[in-house]
Amino acid sequence: MGIVEQAHNVRVLGSGDETIVLAHGFGTDQSVWKHLMPHLVGSYRVVLYDNMGAGTTNPDYFDFERYSSLEGFAYDLLAILEELGIVQPCIFIGHSLSAMVGALAAISCPGLFSKIIMLAASPRYLNDPEYYGGFEQEDLDQLFEAMRENYKAWCSGFAPLAIGGDMDTVHVQEFSRTLFNMRPDIALCIARTIFHIDMRPHLGLVTVPCHIIQSAADLAVPVGVSEYMHRHLGGKSTVEVMLLGGHLPQLSSPEMVVPVLLRHIRCNLAA
Repeated sequence: MGIVEQAHNVRVLGSGDETIVLAHGFGTDQSVWKHLMPHLVGSYRVVLYDNMGAGTTNPDYFDFERYSSLEGFAYDLLAILEELGIVQPCIFIGHSLSAMVGALAAISCPGLFSKIIMLAASPRYLNDPEYYGGFEQEDLDQLFEAMRENYKAWCSGFAPLAIGGDMDTVHVQEFSRTLFNMRPDIALCIARTIFHIDMRPHLGLVTVPCHIIQSAADLAVPVGVSEYMHRHLGGKSTVEVMLLGGHLPQLSSPEMVVPVLLRHIRCNLAA
C-alpha cells in the first residue's frame, strides 16, 4: 500500500469492469457508505477513502493551509486515483463537501470520470442578492463561535439538526460519533473552508455528466441550489429531489436512498 493510500485509509473492495469511488462529507468517514456497499461489491470495483481531517486519519498529516480550500481535497482525490493506477473513467459518488471536490477534480482531469453523482451538494452556502444558499454570514459566525467555545456541545446540538432526528436515534448517534472523533481545531478549519466556498464560477467548466440528488428538507442545502447547479453545469445533468429530510440521507434513510443511488449509477444521461 502506498503512502497516500495509508494516509487516507484507502480500501478497494469487490470486482468488476467499472470502478466506483465513494467520498464522504464533513463530520463523517467512509463508514457512512455502509448501507450502499453491499449492493456494489458484487458488480463493481469499489474504492473508499477518508478525507484528511476525518477522525480516522492521523491529525499530524493535516495541513491547515492546504485544506483552507477545496483544491487541497481535490489534489488528494487525484493522488489516490493515480496511486491506485486508475486511468479508465470511474463513477464518482461524492456527499456534500466531496461532491464539489469531485467537480474540481473533474475539471482538472475530465477523462478520469464517467459521471459524478452529487448527494446533498452545494456550490455556495452564503446568500447574496441573486442567490439563496441558505446562510447569512451572521449564521456562520455563530456556528464557528459555538464550535470554538465547546466542540462537544456543538456536536451534540448539530448532529440531530443535520440528520433530522432525535439524539437517541441510531443514525444521529452514529453521526455524533464520527463528528466528535474529529480534532476540534481541524473540524473548525474544514467547516470554514466548506461554508466559505464559492464554486459557482467553476460549474460551467464541469463537462462530466452530473447526477444531482438531494433531500427535500436539508438543513444545509435548499432545494433551489440543486436547480441552480443543474442550470449552470457545463455538461449534461439531472436532478432528483427525494421526499425525505436530512443532510445525510444515505445514513438516516438508506431504504429510500440506496435504490435511488443504484438507479443513477446504472443509468447514463442521454447524449
